[in-house]
Amino acid sequence: MDVVFIEGFTGNTIIGIHDSELHQPQPIVVDVHAGRPHARACDTDQIADTIDYGAVRLRLQALYRDHRLTLLEAFAEAIAHLLIDEFGAAWVRVKVVKPRKFDDVEAVGVVIERTAPSPEAGSAASVLRLLRPAP
Repeated sequence: MDVVFIEGFTGNTIIGIHDSELHQPQPIVVDVHAGRPHARACDTDQIADTIDYGAVRLRLQALYRDHRLTLLEAFAEAIAHLLIDEFGAAWVRVKVVKPRKFDDVEAVGVVIERTAPSPEAGSAASVLRLLRPAP
């Protein structure tokens, strides 16, 4: 598995469940790790054959700006889905952190891991049966 990562992506967004969190943007720090089995870019040296972390960064900026989520878990899930659905990641790990949420705690947050769904078992065999002429 080849892993592309962004660590320490920081932006301000409105997120939270307490009234005090819903009126002013607060810093959220994200680490993402996105894997693909042997990225072709290792052989081709072409950005089109891997996950472009510059493009991921732009999508993260848009998510920070546009989301309407309240929980860090849901924010992490949204990031995982965009990495799998838009960038073709087979596996992702997403860490979302609220730094200094409490005076006596350095950070709170969540880490999730997700795997892209496998094609349905038997679906390729079903298609092949349809394509073969009947005996």
